[in-house]
Amino acid sequence: MKKVFSIILILCVLITFTVSHAQTQSIDQLQLGINRDFGYGGFGNDIQGLFTAHINNPPDNLSRVVFLIDNTTMGEDTTAPFSLQFNTDSYPLGTHILSAVGYTSDGKEIDTNKITAQFVPASSATQAIVKFVVPVFGMILLIGLISVFLPLLLNKGKMASLPLGAQRKYGVGGGAICPKCSRPFPLRLWWLNIGFKKIDRCPYCGKWSFVRPSSMDDLRSAETAELANAQPDNPITGETEADKQKKELDDSRYQNM
Repeated sequence: MKKVFSIILILCVLITFTVSHAQTQSIDQLQLGINRDFGYGGFGNDIQGLFTAHINNPPDNLSRVVFLIDNTTMGEDTTAPFSLQFNTDSYPLGTHILSAVGYTSDGKEIDTNKITAQFVPASSATQAIVKFVVPVFGMILLIGLISVFLPLLLNKGKMASLPLGAQRKYGVGGGAICPKCSRPFPLRLWWLNIGFKKIDRCPYCGKWSFVRPSSMDDLRSAETAELANAQPDNPITGETEADKQKKELDDSRYQNM
């Protein structure tokens, strides 16, 4: 029984090897591809710069590949993985057909698929990149400005008008304690992070500071301490921007007298 099993196993291995070898020998087309090394590979078939043409998954018996552009030889490679680097600036602008011919160790000639490419000047590549990048960058900038300043406008005066010691919600972004006026405030998710700290603006005193997210216990303690810290020599105000401007205007009148 063991002998029969061994014979069957050997036959299976031989059949698998034979089929695999036959498939290798029956390849009737090589697969050509191109990679961008440096330059522009834009929408459609437009390319400009330094590229590499290569054979995908070459068979074991492939010994040489000749790379062609419009049926004219660009160069050849006799070692795997069979590739050739070329610069589009070395050829006339316009549409070109890239292809290759492979030669096996037993003398068989195998063609590749054809790749149509539009060689464009460097100026066209730069213009295409600018046309794509500028709108995307502008959209990102616009979204960033809206996400930053719209909440500031909508919440203008609301945080500053909170009574001293009032418990507040800090949301997903958590909260921090202002190092200038010692009042706790919610952190904005989109604000700039620098290491473990964030740059944010206190909605009470209006000062920008480097702040670190505080624990909920510290935030509640800071809320409770607001009333205690509001001494005559160190007042904590809840003035709105309009109140501050009115006060400055009144002070200027006295100065002019």
